Amino acid sequence: MPTNAYGRFVTAAEADRETPPWGKLAWISRPPTTDAQQLTVIEVTLSPGGGHNFHRHPKQEEVIYVIAGQVEQWLGPEKKILKAGDSVYIHENQVHASFNVFQQDAKLLAILGPCDGPNGYELVDVAQDAPWKSLR
Repeated sequence: MPTNAYGRFVTAAEADRETPPWGKLAWISRPPTTDAQQLTVIEVTLSPGGGHNFHRHPKQEEVIYVIAGQVEQWLGPEKKILKAGDSVYIHENQVHASFNVFQQDAKLLAILGPCDGPNGYELVDVAQDAPWKSLR
């Protein structure tokens, strides 16, 4: 769908959706769909037992906002349980991870900027690197 001089509406039906093994993604805004240059916005659902393992975004800051449920959120080596209404800000290139250790889905909004790469989102997986692989 093309944008116009003002921007672009994105309905729920138009969001690009993916189903990774750990939950669901709905891409709300990224360069291929909205021509965004500064913000990538993703609605993330973590299934019980699911999670986005330790990673970093070399050129992007990120805010993760919990919409519903709870999440075990890691910011570097520090862990906190975030509930609906809670959030975390992550400096660019800093390791973080989100896990749903609870019995119901957790719904998050991930907001990253600026856009990086053709899809607006680039990451480096560090889950198998020390010290991250030994934290859980």
